[in-house]
Amino acid sequence: MSNLEAALTYAHDHKKDFLNDLLSILRIPSISTLPEHNADIVASAQWIASQLEELSFDEVEIMPTSRHPVVYGSWTKAGTQAPTILVYGHYDVQPVDPLDQWGTDPFDPRIREDNVFARGASDMKGQVVAHLKAMEAILKSGNLPVNIKYMIEGEEEIGSPSLEAFLKNHGDLFECDFCLNADSGILGAEIPSMSYALRGLAYFEIRLQGPSTDMHSGIFGGAVVNPGNILCSLIAGMKDQDYKVTLPGFYDHVRPLTQDEHKELAQLPQPEDWWLKQSGANALDGEKGFTSTERATARPTLDVNGLYCGFIGEGSKTVLPAKAMAKISMRLVPDQTPGMVKQSLETYLAENVPPGISWEIKGLSSCMPGFIDRDSDAVKAASRALESVWGKSPLFKREGGSVPVVGLIRELLGVNSLLLGFGLPDDNLHAPNEKMYLPNFYRGIETYIRFMYEIAG
Repeated sequence: MSNLEAALTYAHDHKKDFLNDLLSILRIPSISTLPEHNADIVASAQWIASQLEELSFDEVEIMPTSRHPVVYGSWTKAGTQAPTILVYGHYDVQPVDPLDQWGTDPFDPRIREDNVFARGASDMKGQVVAHLKAMEAILKSGNLPVNIKYMIEGEEEIGSPSLEAFLKNHGDLFECDFCLNADSGILGAEIPSMSYALRGLAYFEIRLQGPSTDMHSGIFGGAVVNPGNILCSLIAGMKDQDYKVTLPGFYDHVRPLTQDEHKELAQLPQPEDWWLKQSGANALDGEKGFTSTERATARPTLDVNGLYCGFIGEGSKTVLPAKAMAKISMRLVPDQTPGMVKQSLETYLAENVPPGISWEIKGLSSCMPGFIDRDSDAVKAASRALESVWGKSPLFKREGGSVPVVGLIRELLGVNSLLLGFGLPDDNLHAPNEKMYLPNFYRGIETYIRFMYEIAG
């Protein structure tokens, strides 16, 4: 029996034990945003560290940050010729509100119809445990053919505020060939898939200042420049009639979709009516020349997220506002950067804000887009592993959202991230009745086992 076969046999024979371990960590209410759960955060970190210690990892440490700790583990017995994989995940979870919409206690996991219901089941304790159990199956039945490092943090659900400083201080510990990010999912229970690109984010607040104070619109209206009118005009001019962004240089570094990508994205089970159903919108629209799937996952965007000026209370008040503000977010694609689009926005405002109005831009948040070459060894190995488990080739997709840690790891460690997880679109992430589909928990374990041998080969 080969090492791979032995590991798969071990995983099959220990399914009940694996499930019990998953249930045990799901019982820990490790809600990172609530200080009253700080002890639970520590307990969850200790649970993961104990798993690595039981597998005789070379080094295991619960490392402090300015807020919640990072669990570090290292197994390097495969030697310098074998690839080194950094496994990223998080053990913290979202709050459970509104509690009255849960069918059961969110921290008393229950199994119904092949699903385990609990906060963190899919996002992402189930994914972390699946990888840990794959390591157990390999190490308890043979030799791990690659080097593994773990970085499991406790702040992802609050934006990973400590992670950048942590990596700057300890980056040498996490040197690797690539990162395996298990915080992801597939398109459906029977639709294996992989995300190879993530959009980045640049979020700004635009502030316009006109007169020194609000004024009576009957006395001064028509004679004094109105920041509210100007802001509306500026925003309207940020896109043309084809919904293309008009900021100077905005598209200069946008990596175009290839013909193969157009064809493959068209094959995803996301036709136009899917987007209507998922959004609840009455109509679809957007940049001309692209499908809704391409617009939402593979093209850059500019959207208004909030507006404020003048009187916005109930009833009327005839006032000319002295100030106006808008919150604008841009989703970025390879090879755009937040700095590039900020320069585009500044140039646009400098060219279009009229005399009598001063302006400023405040950056609120940003992250880089993520991309991994589909011809890379990691993607090819993951594709073969998925096909072996599901019996069909995986679909390749792009994500419209942003995962800041992917860009951070690229920036500070110089490596790309392979997104390989098994959550489902209906897992109710961040919502009541979060769940994980247990058949995919077990298939995920097998996929991770196969992936380790595929990438080693």
